[in-house]
Amino acid sequence: MPELPEVEVVRRGLQHHVNGRRIEGVTVLHPRPVRSHPVGPDAFADDLTGRTVDDVLRRGKYLWLRLGDDALVVHLGMSGQFRVNTPGDEHVRHTRVAFALDDGTELRFVDQRMFGGLDLRPGLGECPVPHIAPDPFAADYDATAVAATMRARRTTVKRAILDQRLVSGIGNIYADEALWRAGVHFDHPTARLTSDAAGRVLDAAGDVMREALEVGGTSFDSLYVNVNGESGYFARGLNVYGREDLPCRRCGTPIARRSFMNRSSHYCPVCQPAHQEAA
Repeated sequence: MPELPEVEVVRRGLQHHVNGRRIEGVTVLHPRPVRSHPVGPDAFADDLTGRTVDDVLRRGKYLWLRLGDDALVVHLGMSGQFRVNTPGDEHVRHTRVAFALDDGTELRFVDQRMFGGLDLRPGLGECPVPHIAPDPFAADYDATAVAATMRARRTTVKRAILDQRLVSGIGNIYADEALWRAGVHFDHPTARLTSDAAGRVLDAAGDVMREALEVGGTSFDSLYVNVNGESGYFARGLNVYGREDLPCRRCGTPIARRSFMNRSSHYCPVCQPAHQEAA
């Protein structure tokens, strides 16, 4: 699933291509991506036609097109993409919705697995996802306050930083990378974290996501690309995620993988020792 850097790459591409553009028409090729619209796909197309994109914004893994006082919220799910094409271009496989723009281009929403969606939210143009916490790139993000809240919780550190109500934008890949950089085991109890360790984890998360953003995010397959169909290259710089049994770049110990919340955690057993309760 795309995390903050990948969603921000998409946001920037959309900002460049669609900001200020008028939507001349909408074609819904499959109803599932607009399943939240209360009156169905035809009404979704009618409600978007004639609207102007005033801005493209993001919070965590969510992005939205601001349409006056309203918002078209986008969740990319596992495989959602946007492509900018000319109307005569052949549709790539799994194209679900097409937006004809007033400059003669066409914005297409592509989603192979169809866990993503487009949701028009009236009157919520400024922030249609208030339940999502600020992310490390946000102006109102307060790392000190987040660290204090995290340490007050009765959970473990990876579960905490994956909670989008605490800090948004971090997913499985960047959680593993941040914890490796900070030297903290994924299952370390948050109540046992020092303030220094909590701060290191959050700082590392911000750093690794900024580095990923500089090279277009992390792509392992064609399910994540930018609006021009290009992949990101941060997979080459990953230190633990996806590197099971390969040597730790810091100490040489083979990277381990453990099951975690229906997915996996990758870590170095030496650099990130498991927490031991006092006898």
